Amino acid sequence: MSERALNKAESPALEAWRIFRRNVPALIGVVILTVIVLATLYGSFIYTGDAFEIVWAPHEPPGVTPDFPLGTDYLGRSVVAGMLTGGGPTLAVGAAAAAITMVIGVTLGALAGFHGGWVDNLLMRITEFFQVLPALLFAMVLVTLFSPSLLTIAIAIGVVSWPQTARLTRAEFLKVKELEYVTAARAIGARDARIIWKVILPNAAPPLIVSATLTIGVAILFEAGLSFLGLGDPNVMSWGLMIGANRDYILDAWWPVTFPGLAIFLTVFAVSLIGDGLNDAFNPKMRER
Repeated sequence: MSERALNKAESPALEAWRIFRRNVPALIGVVILTVIVLATLYGSFIYTGDAFEIVWAPHEPPGVTPDFPLGTDYLGRSVVAGMLTGGGPTLAVGAAAAAITMVIGVTLGALAGFHGGWVDNLLMRITEFFQVLPALLFAMVLVTLFSPSLLTIAIAIGVVSWPQTARLTRAEFLKVKELEYVTAARAIGARDARIIWKVILPNAAPPLIVSATLTIGVAILFEAGLSFLGLGDPNVMSWGLMIGANRDYILDAWWPVTFPGLAIFLTVFAVSLIGDGLNDAFNPKMRER
């Protein structure tokens, strides 16, 4: 059997994986993200310490004291402890906000694309209303009203980020619902709910998976921005909170801001590389090549 015939015989998932694993930038993204996740999960077992505990003199430069290789912040707290402790909440907020975004966006977009008519018009008008709102300002209002916490920050980010996902889902449903297997499902008496969630959605999933991946990076940046503005949870250490707490001293001590900022950059960069790799893997034109 020729290689071309073998590729055609592969399942879509195996074919996507074959393309993804040949994408060097995407694999680099996987490695970077894996290292970051492992560091946030197990780094505290290697480097013990409370991120909020004052352990040394303020603004100790990196590399001067072996116990604090990344130095200390303006209060004398260990930057390493903050990095290892703050990674978990930052990633958790990003993942939770992306999940909320996908749930709202996919649900509304699926209903709009499947039913059409007045349902489509109503849901798209709601989508346009949220899309024209200033996202950061609206998120700030929501967090302020319900008090800053990881949950309220994730919900606020999800509430302001779903319109693009809804539009993407609607477009996919409009395209897929006219295909023969959907018509066959209607002909055998399948209910609308089953057609939406069991028949159309799995076949419209590839671009939504890519969107979900990229949404995680956007949510992480959003959380960092809110924390920088002083709207993060003051009782939970995060990379954004580290940047926000030390921003007034950046000219005197660059390290408490630079290291968490670099961690955010690498995380978002890795997620973007993975998202681009998934986009290529699920792209039919890439499969033909």
